[in-house]
Amino acid sequence: MITEQFTGRAQAYAKARPGYPQEAVEYIYKLAPPNAVFADIGAGTGKFTELLARYGNEIFAVEPNADMREQLIITLSQFSTIKIFDGTAEVTKLPDKSVDVIISAQALSKFDGDAFRVECLRIGKTNPIVISLFNYEHEGLGNYEKPINALYKNPVVREFPNPVYFTREKWLLYHASMAGVPMKESDAGYEEYTAELNKIFDRDSVDGILKQNLITKVYSERL
Repeated sequence: MITEQFTGRAQAYAKARPGYPQEAVEYIYKLAPPNAVFADIGAGTGKFTELLARYGNEIFAVEPNADMREQLIITLSQFSTIKIFDGTAEVTKLPDKSVDVIISAQALSKFDGDAFRVECLRIGKTNPIVISLFNYEHEGLGNYEKPINALYKNPVVREFPNPVYFTREKWLLYHASMAGVPMKESDAGYEEYTAELNKIFDRDSVDGILKQNLITKVYSERL
């Protein structure tokens, strides 16, 4: 699992990354058996974990990056049913046969799909449900094709509309949360990158708000 790409970006990630539509969260929850134990793998700052935690189930949140995990602890501090683990998708450190539903939200492209499948079989109870969800624009899921194909054989796929609205500040923070892009004024290419983002915002925003019509795509299958 790629673990250090988001070092230094956790606050921007927490403030500006899009969340997930309630309809998608409800759909995922209904796939689970009663009193299910969930594992959120690559939980990041808790964008999805927090939504799921509101149902009151026991959740293991696994996140290997220290900066992201620090923000994850803050995000989930109000929930007593969550345990946070410093682990990867391939080595979660969760107990054997401990989980009913295994979830990755916007994280699967960072996993070794084959090794993650093996780990799912280890930590999952009998026939665990494995779910992956992504926010994307149009057909922008190319980075996920290889791990999806490694993890799933015949998944059920659902899509949910997820419109997102950005102020200029949030638009810039959103892009600062992305791995590999210049984030600070001292970073090479920062001025050019920021200028281009501002150009896009000025072109596409209406009354100071830029709208993106994202889609949340959900894959699910029993292993």
